[in-house]
Amino acid sequence: MPVSLFELFARTLDVTLPVFAMVFIGLGLKRLGWIDRAFVSTASALVFKATLPTLIFLSLIKADLAVALDIPLLVFFALATLCQCALSWVWASFRIPREERGVYVQGAFRGNCGVVGLALAAGMYGNDGLSAGSLLLGVVIVTYNVLSVVVLAMYQPGQATDWRSLLWKIVTNPLIIAVVAALPFTAWSVALPRWLMTSGDYFASLTLPLALICIGATLSVSSLRDSQQVALSASVMKMVILPVLATGAARLMGFSGQSLGLLFLFFASPTAAASFVMVKAIGGNVALAANIIAITTLMASVTVTVGVFALRLLGWI
Repeated sequence: MPVSLFELFARTLDVTLPVFAMVFIGLGLKRLGWIDRAFVSTASALVFKATLPTLIFLSLIKADLAVALDIPLLVFFALATLCQCALSWVWASFRIPREERGVYVQGAFRGNCGVVGLALAAGMYGNDGLSAGSLLLGVVIVTYNVLSVVVLAMYQPGQATDWRSLLWKIVTNPLIIAVVAALPFTAWSVALPRWLMTSGDYFASLTLPLALICIGATLSVSSLRDSQQVALSASVMKMVILPVLATGAARLMGFSGQSLGLLFLFFASPTAAASFVMVKAIGGNVALAANIIAITTLMASVTVTVGVFALRLLGWI
């Protein structure tokens, strides 16, 4: 029996609304004063250093590596990310003031795949989405960090790029460590004790709601009132232009179904909060970076929903 447009849209909302509802709950809790900056800082560190690596590790050791390890998918994502960075860089070279180009380019291509992308993948594809998305995160972390450092360093004449420090940060990234640690367990089907798996599941289940609440709590409505044209331009590039181009290219390359859906969700994720940290570290325009993060996060609730609905309507995913 054919699925009506209403049913199709309702199924799409079933995937996207739970994720973005948690973001807006975080915004509401912050405005009510029930959570504060100290809570957000501590909770974010807990997610990054402990609960998210646990979630990634457990999702991978439960996975069938023959299914989750999709080499063409990983390679395409890395190449597409490189092309997205290059395209936004070329555009910025002609339209954006030099002193803001580095922040613009990073904001336009660097997505929040580790939280929003992974949450959407889990909502749409369950454990299979988590497993494939977790492996994809390994590529995400390396490409995003390297490209961000390069583009920011290019427009900070007084700053030298410390490649040794960058490499050390990548090697010691808890998310990459979780992916690498899980691979032997998955490849050789090593089973962990049942009690340990259950405890790990309890701990890992904190990740997505806690991380999404923290994202909502860091949104600044006042900063949106002061949003600049550059921030709006970067946000449209990040949430509309690049996801459409990258997903279209993926379709032309033969990706479909779950693979295409995962690629779209990762491409369409809002700008990562880590981009703000990197801009602050080099003394860049932190207000611009914060505005891009806030605008893209709010836009995502609409653009991701519309995108998933359109792809399902076309029968591509």
